[in-house]
Amino acid sequence: MASQDWFEKDFYAILGVPADADDKKIKSTYRKLAREWHPDSKPGDTAAEKKFKEIGEAYAVLSDPEQRKQYDAVRAMSRGGARFTAGGPGGAGGAGFEDVFAQMFGGGGGGRSTRFTTGGGAQGINLEDLLGGFAGGGQYAGGSPFQSTRGPRPGRDVEARTTIDFTQAATGDTVTLQTPEGERITTRIPAGVKDGQKIRLRGKGLAGDPGAPNGDLMLIVSVRPHPVFGRDGNNLTVDLPVTFAEAALGATVQVPTLDGGTVRVKVAPGTPSGRVLRVKGRGIETKNGTGDLLARVSVVVPQRLSDRAREAVEALAAEEDGADPRAELLRRARE
Repeated sequence: MASQDWFEKDFYAILGVPADADDKKIKSTYRKLAREWHPDSKPGDTAAEKKFKEIGEAYAVLSDPEQRKQYDAVRAMSRGGARFTAGGPGGAGGAGFEDVFAQMFGGGGGGRSTRFTTGGGAQGINLEDLLGGFAGGGQYAGGSPFQSTRGPRPGRDVEARTTIDFTQAATGDTVTLQTPEGERITTRIPAGVKDGQKIRLRGKGLAGDPGAPNGDLMLIVSVRPHPVFGRDGNNLTVDLPVTFAEAALGATVQVPTLDGGTVRVKVAPGTPSGRVLRVKGRGIETKNGTGDLLARVSVVVPQRLSDRAREAVEALAAEEDGADPRAELLRRARE
């Protein structure tokens, strides 16, 4: 923003707050006005669009402590009723903008005058360089209000968080959020989003200077764990309990799916605990492909045996007498 604008515009009046308003008051007032004058709520109303830009321009300066301090200093120079124009010294329209800064830096009061130019050279001081130094140097991180060569500043990015269920993350869903200005926006969570993933919503951040784009809204998604299913990339995982008889003799069993249904899976005879059975295409579906359903076999050991069952297990143990399933493990451990 050019410094001349700061003489001509009363940002406090635009927001309708006193000059000693604190940051909280300025912020709350801005949000209220932004909602009232937002172009989306007044489609086709050019006056509303202009008002909204003025509100954003005023808030951009008054919400920044350093810019507000500089703005107050500039405004203080015009309180005596002097008119400031872009004309040169002695112009009929009033004191020139260059004259004001000549007085600030020792050129006024009848003494030696200093001529300011917008370019370099031996005939005068570079006005842009001088004003850059007044605002803290050309590298001022917040963007000096006197450095019009930088152009309007884009709005800042902001972060928001939302928590969704495991199923919502897997299949995708629509959520409603509230922006810092109080505006409610609806966005689509893509299928397959992961816990902690960031989604960029372009143009939904803080408003920029007039003519500059808004910032983006970075949405961080948290996913609640599922009581049954887990996730490995785009694959769904599930622990599948089977009886000793099913694992030993083989069986066809039902495995739950994320949509609430089931799929039948064959357990081969002699399947050990920990073996993973893969069901193709029943995992998480994304635009880059669909994962599988991975069912990890967990052999259930009975806690109580009837007399008949005990006799059967004892008969099995007798059949396996002399067989040591840990022999290979012990041999490898000694190597």
